Amino acid sequence: MHTLIRVLFAALGMLMVLSPVFGQPPNIVLIISDDQAWTDYGFMGHESIRTPNLDRLASQSLVFPRGYVPASLCRPSLASIITGMYPHEHGITSNDPPLRDDRAEFLRLRERMVDRIDDLPTLPKLLAANGYVSFQSGKWWEGHPSRGGFAQGMTHGDPARGGRHGDEGLKIGREGLGPVFDFIERAGDRPFFIWYAPFLPHTPHNPPEALLDPHRGKTDSIHVARYWAMCEWFDQTCGELLDHLDERGLSDDTIVLYVTDNGWIQNVEKGGYAPRSKLSPYDGGLRTPIMVRWPGRVTPGTEDTPVSSIDLAPTILHAAGLAPDARMRGVNLLDIQVVRSRDAIYGATFTHNAVDVDDPSSNVEYRWIITGRWKLIEPGANAADGPGGLFDLRSDPFEREDLRAGRPVLAASLRERLAGWWQP
Repeated sequence: MHTLIRVLFAALGMLMVLSPVFGQPPNIVLIISDDQAWTDYGFMGHESIRTPNLDRLASQSLVFPRGYVPASLCRPSLASIITGMYPHEHGITSNDPPLRDDRAEFLRLRERMVDRIDDLPTLPKLLAANGYVSFQSGKWWEGHPSRGGFAQGMTHGDPARGGRHGDEGLKIGREGLGPVFDFIERAGDRPFFIWYAPFLPHTPHNPPEALLDPHRGKTDSIHVARYWAMCEWFDQTCGELLDHLDERGLSDDTIVLYVTDNGWIQNVEKGGYAPRSKLSPYDGGLRTPIMVRWPGRVTPGTEDTPVSSIDLAPTILHAAGLAPDARMRGVNLLDIQVVRSRDAIYGATFTHNAVDVDDPSSNVEYRWIITGRWKLIEPGANAADGPGGLFDLRSDPFEREDLRAGRPVLAASLRERLAGWWQP
């Protein structure tokens, strides 16, 4: 009798996970910020940046404030989001091939990098099996969006016409959201997946004056003021997208997920990024809030367990009633017990231009592991941001004090676990 009860409860649990298959699957909107620090939102405590729309989304979502991307560089990070695989597994570890004087050879190597997407398990390809129609807008590095499985998209991806990391798609947000809204109309009754990855708050930092002016007196750096205003411009576009779902009566039937591709700390003296942010192994380049909103299905709240952007793909597929591909390494973020039972998350940072497009090990700069409050950064052959370190993120969230000398046993244990995850 007890065995029968256990079987019935197991079956009921599976039905609850897969229930969208028996009705209309939820629409899916994935919002991806571009070059934004984990601190730079109202709901994350920033004192000057105003993000009322993302604050509202956070209040309606299950929020993971300790989210991470496995690489602090946009191309490998985005490839991990759409495949649920680590960069050394999907093979896209750098933004560009090795620098070459020979333009033809450079483009040949670039195409070899793009070719990988053809054989990878991407969200659009897998969602199509359940009737989804998908749309790409914003940042996209992997050639024409159809190669990633998108049914429609804004990017052409042709290097001869300036295609590199989004081309026409990079107009989304900065020039309105018309293409996304038009796609929603064309989708009709079919469930849709939207990749909304605007070139915001990414440089060029050229915000509308109405957003910039209130910040001029809050900082001595015009570069910081412009970046703050760019974060607010991005927030405005998110509000337009969320409002459109409301106006169309789609919000209750749509799961909205949020993540940033990599972090950014504004250089106060010029228009670029400061150390320990983008391209670095520190939280300034890796950490991001991750949010999941699904009205009636996900209870809003906060979960402090560290999670990874590789978790987004399996979370989306479970919500759509589909099994994740066996190559996906993440967990379903809506299964909190599984999230809490995972004892560590991992990642690596890589060179901006690959040393060897076919060998991830040749491009690695650092590997890192986070377990609970502890983070170990282990330098590799291409390390450019110092010797790494062991940090207590609870007491030292900005990683100022290296504790390796005082905790050699813990450091050795974490180093061994890193080797078990991936040894270049």
